Amino acid sequence: MAHMEFAGTSAVVTGGVSGIGLATARLLAERGARVAVLDRSADSAPVDAEQLRCDVGDDASVRSAVAAAAQRLGGIDILINNAGIGARGTVADNDDAEWHQVLDINVVGIVRVTRATLPYLRRSRSAAIVNTCSIAATAGLPQRALYSATKGAVLALTLAMAADHVGEGIRVNCVNPGTVDTPWVARLLDAADDPAAERAALEARQPTGRLVSAEDVAHAIAYLASPSSGSTTGTALPVDGGMQGLRVRR
Repeated sequence: MAHMEFAGTSAVVTGGVSGIGLATARLLAERGARVAVLDRSADSAPVDAEQLRCDVGDDASVRSAVAAAAQRLGGIDILINNAGIGARGTVADNDDAEWHQVLDINVVGIVRVTRATLPYLRRSRSAAIVNTCSIAATAGLPQRALYSATKGAVLALTLAMAADHVGEGIRVNCVNPGTVDTPWVARLLDAADDPAAERAALEARQPTGRLVSAEDVAHAIAYLASPSSGSTTGTALPVDGGMQGLRVRR
């Protein structure tokens, strides 16, 4: 029988029409939450979820979408800051415009959505924020300078937010996924000279020998957002197949 620990709660998931966001929105809804998905895409929302167009790079868009979500859901108890974009290359490969864009979406986007959501979270008895970070925040990955910089900022931001809002009863945590089998990774593989070899390399660098699934990350997010983790705040939860901490000989 499915857990229903989110019954009676309302959750907002940014970037929720694909990948980790979609898996998370579905799982929260299955476990009883009223869910609103905020995304730029016009794709269909998950079953039992409201969908609202939102560009996390635009403050007016964010404020409008969050207000509409709160109205439709009857408040907001949980915020999943998942929206983000990727980038490849060393520090020599991305120009200033791309640095500004990726930092704006991946870092300031979290700020915009959280800032707009805080008034509703402060009224909740079970307020929780979960940010999607990355192993790129804690491990040096090749060709990911810009992306890693943004995720390092997300990790630091998560800790600062947790310290700022713990006194208000708002818990703030993040998940640090490894390489996740998402549409973004699929596009990277498609662009490789040898997609099969590239996939094998990505799988091999995770001790479990496989890519992380979006559902793996969704379950970790759900735990951090649920009353079951009521004493957990200011934590980064790795979901990386052991990539960060294990050194396995094969």
